[in-house]
Amino acid sequence: MRILKASDQPSIKRSVDSGTNEQRATVKTIIESVRKGGDQALKAYSFKFDGVSLENISVTEEEKMEAYKKFNEQNLSVIREAAANIRLFHEKQLRTSWITTDENGTILGQKVTPLDSVGLYVPGGTAAYPSSVLMNVIPAKVAGVKRIVITSPPDKKTGKLPPAVLVAAQEAGAEEIYKVGGAQAIAALAYGTETIAPVDKITGPGNIYVALAKREVFGDVDIDMIAGPSEIAILADDTAKPNEVAADLLSQAEHDRLSCCVLVTPSEALAATVASEVEKQLALLPRQEIARESIENFGAIYVTNSMEEAVQTINLLAPEHLEIITEHAMSLVGQIRHAGAIFIGRYSPEPVGDYFAGPNHVLPTNGTARFSSPLNVEDFQKKSSIVYYSEKALKDHGGKIAAFARLEGLEAHARAIEARLKE
Repeated sequence: MRILKASDQPSIKRSVDSGTNEQRATVKTIIESVRKGGDQALKAYSFKFDGVSLENISVTEEEKMEAYKKFNEQNLSVIREAAANIRLFHEKQLRTSWITTDENGTILGQKVTPLDSVGLYVPGGTAAYPSSVLMNVIPAKVAGVKRIVITSPPDKKTGKLPPAVLVAAQEAGAEEIYKVGGAQAIAALAYGTETIAPVDKITGPGNIYVALAKREVFGDVDIDMIAGPSEIAILADDTAKPNEVAADLLSQAEHDRLSCCVLVTPSEALAATVASEVEKQLALLPRQEIARESIENFGAIYVTNSMEEAVQTINLLAPEHLEIITEHAMSLVGQIRHAGAIFIGRYSPEPVGDYFAGPNHVLPTNGTARFSSPLNVEDFQKKSSIVYYSEKALKDHGGKIAAFARLEGLEAHARAIEARLKE
């Protein structure tokens, strides 16, 4: 890994979100085709991109039951325990409606309403991501969403979804599941087909075509975020174990060739040892080729003059995942302003949050932790303001409201108030 000074303008930004002109054109064509062709277009794209000929895009009850039969009992227990942890964490985020009253009869408040329907995209094809299912479905269920739809690309060999995905979906409480992936799935969720009714919001990560499709349909439906490749920053001092730091960096590098892995430390000795350790461990990784490209292109170790400068560097990076592995790790948390998720201490490596601890692993990437948050229950709710003025309240304040309207040159607004004051 490259060892640099923190003064070398550290960054985790990668120009990947906007795609190429060809990719954007392809996505627009797919979306328009699905809007016009419905189920037939979905099946045609499944054959073209996934090599799967589907008679029925819906996951059948038989397929759901078959998934449980094929699923290991021990893994089922793990999924259930993880789901319980995730549910418990998100229940603490739940917001409810509220009302306040004033002596003059004014009633103000906020009505919190769950969305009617959401579509959750689960990446797949050659891999299974039951963790993505749990992290998207459970907060929606906690929020009170009645209709939760899952779409995921089918396996090229079987034409079915992986048992782990189907089991996780049912354990989390989602029953409406479709064997559709890519930009065509996003189009179906946004605009509907003969089989798939449209939804109000789409969440979940995917490849560049999925990301571009989500961006394209935004406005007709809501989306969670444009998720970029994974990233990790580790803030460490001499007390950190180099082999553990290297392993944590590689845990993100194996995700994607565009993943970003950064160590920030005031220790030159740790920097040098970690760089050497990364090379050793890379040679033994099954996904070595992917991880190596990530490390070479988007990996770096930044050496700072002090821990204070190291913290400033972390806030500049605004990483998706931040691990703090220092002698007094908890004391630094208050100084962190920008990070999607913060993992504190040696025994809290990032995979703990990926799968089991409870907080959501759908996190802001590419520096957007400066202004955005992890996926949460409020993402599946909307809020309506409640305003009630009594006759006395309007008489008390009507003149001021009319004056404010005229300040903006809106005479009809002022007259709407004064029409009631005259009576």
